[in-house]
Formats: sequence, C-alpha cells, structure tokens
Amino acid sequence: MKEFKVFVADKPGELARVTEALAGAAVNIRAIASEAKHDNSFLRGVTSDVTTTEKALSLAGMKFELNDILALDLLDRPGELAKVSKRLARAGINVHSIYILGSKNGRTEIALVVDN
Repeated sequence: MKEFKVFVADKPGELARVTEALAGAAVNIRAIASEAKHDNSFLRGVTSDVTTTEKALSLAGMKFELNDILALDLLDRPGELAKVSKRLARAGINVHSIYILGSKNGRTEIALVVDN
C-alpha cells in the first residue's frame, strides 16, 4: 500500500481533475485528504491499485510523490490510537499523515506515513 501526494494548484477544479483521472482508470479511492497553501497545495490519497493510479496520474500530466504506508488494524475503542501514537513518539518516529481506511467488526484499519 502506498500514499500518493499529488501536487495541485490552489484553485477550483483541482479535486475534480484528480478524481476524474482516477475514475477514468477505474481506481477506487480508499482515503483522501488535502492541504491548500497558495504555493504548495496537494492531495494525499490511498487507492485500491498503486500501479494503475501511477499510470492514471502520469497520463493526466500530474506530478506526485509515492510514500510507503504503515497499515495497522486496531481495536475500535477509545485510546487505541493514543497507544500507537505514544509508542511512535517514544521511538522518535514522526507521523507525516494518517488515514482511517475503514471500520468493521470492532476493528479499525488505519494507514500512517512515517519518517522511519
């Protein structure tokens, strides 16, 4: 599993441009987030198919970075993410991004992009 960091302009239509490129390639988006800073805006996303996502974004002329993801399956109850976060902090590991990928049967799947 990989995180795509897709660089976009801070203007209307950029989300549509990215999501339409993925939809056209039949790629399912599992998680998505954005950060808008006038000179450095981007979308972060996790998809169902890394190879097809790479091709779709490249064909659309979009610049992106790929980051490895640490996927974890946690009990769906208060404090579980706090335990993981504390362990990472103690180990000096910085978290760059985090996603909830889904919850089912008392479990929550999360994805983390970390520096180490």
